[in-house]
Amino acid sequence: MFIDPLKIFVTVVELKNFSHTAEELYFSNPNFSSQIKSLEQDLDTELFNKSSTHLELTQAGEIYYKYAKQILTLQDRAKEEINNLSNMVTGNLKVGGSYTIGEYILPFAVAEFAVHYPGVEIDTSIANTEEIIQAVRNNQLDIGIIEGEVNHTDIRIHSIMDDELIVVVPNQHPLAKLPIVTSEHLQNQVWILRESGSGTRAFSDKLIKEWGINVRKTYTFGSGQAIKQAVTAGLGIALVSRWIVRKELNAKELKSLRIKGKRLTRSFYLIEPKNHETTEVIEAFTEQLLGQELITSWRKLTRKKLDL
Repeated sequence: MFIDPLKIFVTVVELKNFSHTAEELYFSNPNFSSQIKSLEQDLDTELFNKSSTHLELTQAGEIYYKYAKQILTLQDRAKEEINNLSNMVTGNLKVGGSYTIGEYILPFAVAEFAVHYPGVEIDTSIANTEEIIQAVRNNQLDIGIIEGEVNHTDIRIHSIMDDELIVVVPNQHPLAKLPIVTSEHLQNQVWILRESGSGTRAFSDKLIKEWGINVRKTYTFGSGQAIKQAVTAGLGIALVSRWIVRKELNAKELKSLRIKGKRLTRSFYLIEPKNHETTEVIEAFTEQLLGQELITSWRKLTRKKLDL
């Protein structure tokens, strides 16, 4: 089985592990070190720092990695254009989502896309907003979908839909009995928060500061699922996307507070690197993701699943 040495090199750099590279490339008997050595001989330079205990690129390796990524992208583009001669869109797409989107919305987007483009291979990853942003900036992802704000000039941003954030409490919590809640009621509460780097955490921190809320104590968890479980267990209250607690609210396992005169919303964003060579696969996915038809289908699918 032949695997392009450039593909091997780029995958090793991104995964920083030969065995993980073998798994990624579905290669059972890797001889990657000899492939890398052959590249170094052709270039007459070392690509990895041999004195480091980790797979660390030399300055020459950094340069070669940048151009190797571009070459592989151009190869994919050439294959796609050839396949387009028979009106068939094929290729690879790497898309990442921040946790709220990645766990509750991205699967619908990929499923919808796969119906129309069955010849496309899609790799998905889920991380917090800041990690997805950095992966897009480093060209490790073709597209990212996040709930946090972006302040990088090397990223192209598209708003795709609005998201409502709500404060949830366990059913036995004193605030659950109030028909209307003000910022005063939220004083001196225990808050369950997402980790730093999360878009939801950034929104929570901003809200707490703007409303002048005194926080008695905080607990931090790294996913929406853990936040839900912590609130259900009575550990505290939390600000979350309505997307992630719809099932629990319908089942009356959690209570959403009505905040007087306040409706909290934010945008979900599609992000892509400005300097990245676009492909027909990326264009097709972006076009479908930005379409109102897809957003409508997400909502229908979600409602249907919640009614089961």
